[in-house]
Amino acid sequence: MKLLSFDIEISDVFELGKHEDIEKYSPFHISVAATAVHEGEERVWYSEDKEGRPALNLTRERAHELLEYLDEMQQREFKVCAWNGLSFDLKWIGHQADDMALAARIALKSYDPMFQFFNQAGFPVGLGKVAEGMGIPQEKLMDGADAPKQWHAGNHQEVMDYCLGDCQMTNLIIRGIQEARQVRWVTAKGHISSKPMPRLKSVEEVILEPEPDQSWMDNPMLKTKFYDWVQEATGTII
Repeated sequence: MKLLSFDIEISDVFELGKHEDIEKYSPFHISVAATAVHEGEERVWYSEDKEGRPALNLTRERAHELLEYLDEMQQREFKVCAWNGLSFDLKWIGHQADDMALAARIALKSYDPMFQFFNQAGFPVGLGKVAEGMGIPQEKLMDGADAPKQWHAGNHQEVMDYCLGDCQMTNLIIRGIQEARQVRWVTAKGHISSKPMPRLKSVEEVILEPEPDQSWMDNPMLKTKFYDWVQEATGTII
């Protein structure tokens, strides 16, 4: 299987409260992005300032180059994946590139195992907890909330390494899920739980599937929250 995972880090600094919706602080700006072909090419995407140092944000042109690269890799029949890439990464790449339509087209053909998991379980799960549950030896190099602060502090290489590391981890998780035909994660209580996942489904497939059973939840997250921006960008109701 030809597999490519991608990830972004934002430059916006804020303190997210417990149970607070991160979208409250949007729109977000991208400091750096990374792409990693499993056992292949790895790239870090950022812009430079006049002194040749990493700039605070990707330029519109650089963000569009990233979108074009992801589009090209899909055309070359790579499975383009990201953990929560539908709701977050592609949305904000499209925003930074000023091309939400292209981002939406890529999103529908992409693979987001977190979105697929949500549509089975009714709740989201973090990359690190799944890596731990799947027995992936690679660990996250940083807390995601610290990445914008570290970028502002000039610790650019550390943030680049963290971003690329999450792409590598996503590739390993996806391979692990495919081999085990299930996804395992560490729960809030520290136990390992699992859900069957016989095959990876495209975002478009998952959108068209029935919504998850959330009858047991007091404040369930709406499935449409993940892809409402795609509907707006394409002008269609999915």
